[in-house]
Amino acid sequence: MTPGAPSPPGARLAAVLQELRQRTGLSLAQLAHATTYSKSSWERYLNGKSLPSRSAVKELCRLADEPAHHALALLDIARTDRTEDSGPGLGEAVRQGTAGGADTPAPAPSEHADGEGAPRDTVDDLVSGPSATAPGGTDHALVRPTGHRRANVVTGLLSVCAVALGVLVLIHLPPTHRDEPAPTPTPSAATGALCRHTACENRDPIETRCAAEPLTLAEHETATGAWIQLRYSQECGTSWARMWGAVVKDRVEMRVGGRHGSLRSAEVTTPEEADTYVHTLMSVIGPDTPVQACFSSGAGGERECFEAESSPSGGDGS
Repeated sequence: MTPGAPSPPGARLAAVLQELRQRTGLSLAQLAHATTYSKSSWERYLNGKSLPSRSAVKELCRLADEPAHHALALLDIARTDRTEDSGPGLGEAVRQGTAGGADTPAPAPSEHADGEGAPRDTVDDLVSGPSATAPGGTDHALVRPTGHRRANVVTGLLSVCAVALGVLVLIHLPPTHRDEPAPTPTPSAATGALCRHTACENRDPIETRCAAEPLTLAEHETATGAWIQLRYSQECGTSWARMWGAVVKDRVEMRVGGRHGSLRSAEVTTPEEADTYVHTLMSVIGPDTPVQACFSSGAGGERECFEAESSPSGGDGS
């Protein structure tokens, strides 16, 4: 991959965004007017120069009348790929997942975004002007006319009088308003998980919002190029496995609590799932609970398994 070029997941996301934009029939300027993101931001997103926020993807999908889950899944994979390229190697402490980053719309460009500001005159240019020399080549102090000095004194006196008059007016003015208490902030909509611990058992991590800010316990790249991650939600106290880069009939299994523990599985059944990712349902996990994930290729071959390298209690909690 050449420097500055998007990663394969990033390029795939950019292609989907381009298709959605074409479906809307909007130009970049019209797209910026219809959303909370600037024209330059959309140019970067659509060309794969930078990854958009989740809210930008949702706004574009809304304009294209398209469900957002496919594009958001591609964004999730692109973010994970970028983290793997720039972050620490595998086997270190529990790492923060990238499923839910903060959505901050890019600020609108200023009126002088092209760098051409308004002309600026300095006080030195107005008062001093260019240096002057006396005839004959010798330097002498510049003698200002007395009329100019007298005008400066008069101007200063007028300014002092104006300030004093303004202070007197303000002192004697009656109060025009009463101090009002600060408005009570409107409580924001609940964004936390919809279940906790045993109530999350065998439920979907996305539907329950447990996948909003997960940790990655461990991950593994298979011989076929698919990726498997063991995910963990501190808020929900649950774990699940997810897989991407797979093909139809590839399968992932997660077992919690040893050989006789709970088993969850997911299989790629459609090309759309192969283009994004699949995930298992959740299992409740406690401190030092063993978690194992296994991959089975739809084309056959040896089963690949791995375990989490860090328990939830052993991570940094970030």
